[in-house]
Amino acid sequence: MNLTKHTKNPLPAASDDRRPDFFRELQIEFLIHELKGPVSVAETGIRTLLEQREKFGPLSPRQEKTLKRALRNIRKTRQMMHHLLEIGRSQSGCFACACFFPAEVVFDTLVEALEVMQGGICEQLAAAADEKVRRDVLAANGIHLVVDASALQVQVLQDEIKFRQIVGNLIKNALHYRRQTLRLHLTAEGGRVVFEVCDDGPGIAPRHHEMVFRRYAQIETDGAPNRSGHGLGLAGALVLAKSMGGDIELESKKGRGATFRLILPVSMAQTPAEQNRNTSI
Repeated sequence: MNLTKHTKNPLPAASDDRRPDFFRELQIEFLIHELKGPVSVAETGIRTLLEQREKFGPLSPRQEKTLKRALRNIRKTRQMMHHLLEIGRSQSGCFACACFFPAEVVFDTLVEALEVMQGGICEQLAAAADEKVRRDVLAANGIHLVVDASALQVQVLQDEIKFRQIVGNLIKNALHYRRQTLRLHLTAEGGRVVFEVCDDGPGIAPRHHEMVFRRYAQIETDGAPNRSGHGLGLAGALVLAKSMGGDIELESKKGRGATFRLILPVSMAQTPAEQNRNTSI
């Protein structure tokens, strides 16, 4: 079942399309769209060298490691571009809804995030014989995925691409900041799916909770701003979640890790009254 949904006014009204910020956003989105071509060419070239060695010659272990690292970063760049374009689609009221199992998507997205950020773990997962071995591999690397029975068989009617991007951003953020442990928990209750990501990182002071969801915001760590990112991941994830009728909550204290909680209605087609009624059941 597929359902493409557009709002009645996907673009700004005529009185708004002269706003400087509207044209700036349009220019940025066009630039991102045009960058997809060169990035795809670079990705294809590296994959060709890795996968067709009988044609282009053998690689030394050092060359292979370097190419795999470059491939992971190119894929990360491509994912970032897709993420930014999806934010624009959400703000324009454009969705492509379909039925899918969130439990399967969460696991796939975790593997994709590990491939980009920690390729060694991903290689171990690829060599695993079954689900039990995969869980053992994850646990050995401090990653614990728990899917409640309530969420194993539940299907949702949502925009799967946007769901993947929200989940991926939350996981990658936690992987970046965790010290040793990452805990993922998926459940379904009252007509909603709830996905929690918990890390044991430096934590976030309550006064900064709102700031982490602002675009380009940088939180100071030990008196200096954190410049490892651009402050777009969590901000974009919140935009996507709200556009799908959901929200993202944050629980954290300085020095005690952080828990990000994604809450989404099982069906994007539900009205707020229907969501409230299901929640009260």
